[in-house]
Amino acid sequence: MSKSYKIGVIKGDGIGPEIIDEAIKVLDAVSVSQGFNLKYEEMLLGGAAIDETGVPLPEETIKGVKKCDAILFGAIGGPKWDTLERHLRPESGLLGLRKEMGTFANLRPAMVYDELVNASSLKAEVIQGVDIMVVRELTGGIYFGQPRELHQDMAFNTMVYTREEVKRIAIVAFDIAMKREKRICSVDKANVLEVSQFWREIVEEVAVDYPEVELSHMYVDNAAMQLIREPKQFDVILTGNIFGDILSDAASMLSGSIGLLPSASTGKGVGLFEPIHGSAPDIAGQGIANPLATISSASMMLRYALGENDAADKIDDAIKKALSEGYRTGDLGDYDAKEICTCTEMGDIIADYSSK
Repeated sequence: MSKSYKIGVIKGDGIGPEIIDEAIKVLDAVSVSQGFNLKYEEMLLGGAAIDETGVPLPEETIKGVKKCDAILFGAIGGPKWDTLERHLRPESGLLGLRKEMGTFANLRPAMVYDELVNASSLKAEVIQGVDIMVVRELTGGIYFGQPRELHQDMAFNTMVYTREEVKRIAIVAFDIAMKREKRICSVDKANVLEVSQFWREIVEEVAVDYPEVELSHMYVDNAAMQLIREPKQFDVILTGNIFGDILSDAASMLSGSIGLLPSASTGKGVGLFEPIHGSAPDIAGQGIANPLATISSASMMLRYALGENDAADKIDDAIKKALSEGYRTGDLGDYDAKEICTCTEMGDIIADYSSK
């Protein structure tokens, strides 16, 4: 009897529905070829949820995600909802969902496809072959630390990490490194921050259980410079919430297009898989969105949530094949394009290659 998985689908706002539809098309194709079943349940989040229910994160969605094996998510937000109070905006719904799901680890790969090496603003010899995984702690640090206050003449936030928070994100990073090149660079600011000294000590404690993994440390300012100077020196980058937020965005641009890169938020239970880009409401409905980041997110879902590694490999290989044959969406049209595809056409191509 073939395996069956329940996938929660959150299409969201802007181009979210378009790119999710293409990812589902690819998932359906590869699941047939690999002999497992996917059952989908749509849920509301963000602006779409506000329009229908009045809140960005309905209780029904909170209950629904916990019954799934994984969540595939598009994008949320747009100017339509920017005037709402902060707790009612689409982004607050996403933060709330991550908290409810216990997703403390954000996985952000940054890879450079050979076919698109000229799309980057950096020299080809610097970025060709780049394949980095940024492991960012997602639910602690200065974004969530208490106390925090805003006054007329003063404001402050508090950076806090517990031993358990650092240990569990370090374990995630080391486990991932074991499946890659077995190298971790832990990024902190231990020369000036006690929290970073604490972070470094615990990461070194965890490293004892992974003798095959080479561990190094780097201050965050140097890491930002090294990402641009010599990105191929990195395999897995492990870091806290605020540093990871900044470094993962910097790393994402090594590829040349934000429309290419996926992400995963994992942790205690169900994982959330999404492209790193936003909802792009200015191009919604025009059929020109790039679905590759979302399709890659679906591949990460198969690999990290469902354990369907062969299916994930098929999708990854299909993307590479499509790019090698010159298929491009409009955002990549200036880079060795043989044919400019719509969002739907690119989905069709990847689905076809994934099914074989």
